[in-house]
Amino acid sequence: MSINTAPIKWAQRSDSLYITIALPDVKDESINLQNTTLKFKGKSEGRDYEVDIEFFKAVDAEGSTYKVLPRSVQMHVMKKKAKEGEEEEEEEFWPRLLKDKALEKNQVKIDWDRYVDEDEEDGGFDTSALEGGMGMGLTQGMGDMMGGMGGMGGMGGMGGMGGMGGMDMDALMKQMGDIGGGGMGDGDEPDSDDESDGDLPDLEES
Repeated sequence: MSINTAPIKWAQRSDSLYITIALPDVKDESINLQNTTLKFKGKSEGRDYEVDIEFFKAVDAEGSTYKVLPRSVQMHVMKKKAKEGEEEEEEEFWPRLLKDKALEKNQVKIDWDRYVDEDEEDGGFDTSALEGGMGMGLTQGMGDMMGGMGGMGGMGGMGGMGGMGGMDMDALMKQMGDIGGGGMGDGDEPDSDDESDGDLPDLEES
């Protein structure tokens, strides 16, 4: 079975690349991003496709991510930053995506939806479509999100406030007991409690 070359679109910012493999409903994908190369294999509409390219300059595979979407496979690939003491040329705009200029003409197109001129760059890419994507060395922070939810679950400890309520009830019951023991009135007769029932109509009349 013949293997077809997958079409690629790309755009860039000074610090990153946005690469789109323009194939719908990709299945059985295999993506291997290294610091200088990208290899992709997958099936789309019953056909086998592949990509095997070498970048114009080095990238940061560990800081990059991708996601398989219904109409394409999209990747946010970080350019490799210059080491301390080196020139910052790695973060400038590239003249092309691939090291092989001839191969780029046949296989790569500009992603005009994301393209900006180097002089007009005003921010990074909108990567909202890649949220929750599978990382190429990049963890998505879902573990942190779940950990945060677990922390919220810990708020169940507020149930301990019920204990405080219990203390209030005990104090209230004690006060009620004191009232019952001391009687409603402070009369000299020890049996005033027994006579309190008889005094109730008088209280109501007044």
